[in-house]
Amino acid sequence: MAPKEEVSGGAGQAASAPPPAAAGRSGRKMAAVLAGGSQRVVREAVRRSAVRPPASGCWGCAPGGKRYLLTEDDIKLQEFQQMKVAIRNEVHGNKDPYFKSIKEKLKKNGMILKNELKNLLHLCQTSSDVELARKVIYRYHEQNGISALHNFKFGPLFMRLCYELDLERPAVELIKDQNLRGFFSESTSFHILMTMLFKKGHFESALEVLVEMKKQGIPFNKETYLLAFAICYKLDNLESCKISAKLLEEAQLKGDTLPLRVFCFAVATALKQNDIAQAKFYCSQIMKTENKLYNNLKVLVQLRSGSLEEVIKTLKAAVEVDTPPFVKKIEFSEQVLATVREKMEENPDLSAKLGEVYTKLQASGRITVCTLEDMLFQIPSSKKTPAKLLHQKQLGCQAAKPLRSNLLLE
Repeated sequence: MAPKEEVSGGAGQAASAPPPAAAGRSGRKMAAVLAGGSQRVVREAVRRSAVRPPASGCWGCAPGGKRYLLTEDDIKLQEFQQMKVAIRNEVHGNKDPYFKSIKEKLKKNGMILKNELKNLLHLCQTSSDVELARKVIYRYHEQNGISALHNFKFGPLFMRLCYELDLERPAVELIKDQNLRGFFSESTSFHILMTMLFKKGHFESALEVLVEMKKQGIPFNKETYLLAFAICYKLDNLESCKISAKLLEEAQLKGDTLPLRVFCFAVATALKQNDIAQAKFYCSQIMKTENKLYNNLKVLVQLRSGSLEEVIKTLKAAVEVDTPPFVKKIEFSEQVLATVREKMEENPDLSAKLGEVYTKLQASGRITVCTLEDMLFQIPSSKKTPAKLLHQKQLGCQAAKPLRSNLLLE
């Protein structure tokens, strides 16, 4: 039985990349966790992604574009920032006396109270503040252990702080530290960190955090799978494709509910690796077919399979369907259609049919400048805004440069 699909669908200084030796060691560990004992798979995923150039064109991010996976509902960054303002007002905008009292407690080995750590995390504004917070976290965990964490989860709070201040290094170090086992005891901490690493392009590190989450026995949920499949898509190699297959198999055995975008990422990853059979299989698992992203991927799968007549049928079906005014129309990417047109030129008959369908698609407003990657990372309308800082504006769908990508080529 295939995994159940969720109807609604899915959303400072950068740390330097780990040295090759570290990448190799982490690769072996990741392989054991995510690849069913194959010690080569994840190591190769990390190594090959590090040396291959980034994808361009239809599957590349438009210059200046943003890529979102989780929403504000998931990360709650704005809620955290609003609480920071409230707590800063309580100390009349002067955090120094409070920090001084905390440092005195550390020096005297005094007991760190829950509210003291909570307030400290909300008052941090710089990397040096976070360094103090680290020391207090270790002291708090040492004094209270896991039992105190049942009352309040500090893990997500610390991760939101690191996310806001753009400090992934302390976040990665603490979440992997065995001395803090139990402190990051829920999936949200790992999701926030993976999202931060993903946005910064540190896909190998994001995969390592995913593995750490599994090693610590944190259950995977739909957000975890979405992040995992997006990471594999970005790593873009045969080994990451295998990891996707392994994760999907695991979800199938558990009967987990998977978001629509998880399957779409799986299809895209398989297509980029020219694994047409696997792409067709993933496509067949998608139950909600009245979807823009699915239909664009379906056209590519049909095109790469050589089913040119089926491509025409899919495009015609979108034009002929009677869509009520309040229902969003199925749109096709201009770049996908350009690829179809190029392939159809080899057959004058089909080329003429495509010309007719293209005219109708254009007339009915069913052609979009969004690339497939734009669609993959587009926040579903059922969700709220993507996680962002209070002063940032949400970026909409951007037109991409008319370049080609490996996915669209045979």
